[in-house]
Amino acid sequence: MADPSPSRHRHDYRLRTVWTGAAKGALAAGTDYSRDLEVRISGKPTLPASTAPSYGGDDSKHNPEDLLLSALSTCHLLSYLALAARAGLPVAAYEDDAACVVDMKDGRVRITEATLRPTVTLAAGGDAEKAARLHAQAHQICFISNSVNFPVSIEPRIVTA
Repeated sequence: MADPSPSRHRHDYRLRTVWTGAAKGALAAGTDYSRDLEVRISGKPTLPASTAPSYGGDDSKHNPEDLLLSALSTCHLLSYLALAARAGLPVAAYEDDAACVVDMKDGRVRITEATLRPTVTLAAGGDAEKAARLHAQAHQICFISNSVNFPVSIEPRIVTA
């Protein structure tokens, strides 16, 4: 099946990351510091972020691990929906319970694996086997999963309405 992307030419994305913790005091050697930051993208709402609580961050804010996992999950979802639309598959709902693992590997802390667990609900007359097969194709065309250096597993569940 052909790639459903609207174009194959280059796309550039830009954002500004701003450390907002400086408002709580300048960084000094040997002191605790705020990990608060904002991700700013022109024309879009500002995204407050921090590090994970295990690294001294604010649990109420998104952290880089959340955002990377979100990028994987949403890219797969959008790739899947594009393929399903082309295949005439009547998708009524889609939810993903995604997870990733941060661990030590080769002497470095990194994301070592991610698992996407999408649940696709088909409207009446939907082909469950086709719906399951499309996940492998969606994974192949998702440019976010094609860009990471750790395994991304897909464990789909198909239900009919």
